[in-house]
Amino acid sequence: MDWKRLVQFALQGSSDLEQYAILLVRVSLGLFFAISGANKLFVAGGTQTMYETLVKANVPFPHVMTYFVSGVEFVGGSLLTVGFLSTPASVALLINMIVATLTSAISIIPKGLSPLNWLDDFLYLPEVLYVLFFIWLICSGPGKLSFDYWLAGKLLR
Repeated sequence: MDWKRLVQFALQGSSDLEQYAILLVRVSLGLFFAISGANKLFVAGGTQTMYETLVKANVPFPHVMTYFVSGVEFVGGSLLTVGFLSTPASVALLINMIVATLTSAISIIPKGLSPLNWLDDFLYLPEVLYVLFFIWLICSGPGKLSFDYWLAGKLLR
């Protein structure tokens, strides 16, 4: 057994696998948001639920915002899935998740918690994890296994 490689992997990971990790995260997030957005746009119950959520959160123009936010999720998620315009899609979805966190998700955290317990509950919110993933994708790029990578190679020669 090559102990040096094992220790190196344990302490530094493997850049050989990085592209597959980016692909897995990008496609998983993309599919999640594309499906979620499609359900909100094209399924009557989904549209109504989204509208009610926005009304409850006191978001202005809830009818228009229902379709706007759902469209951002559907289009942004679809683009992210195939790796086309991944950074702008990630930025749009990042903003979407920050607004969702501030207007809706954060309200489920119980009042009166200690700062440490509040932070624990906050970091447990799925929206916060999505924000972190989008920041990572914006910084890392969509990876070599994306349409963006292929297109950049063609355009920047």
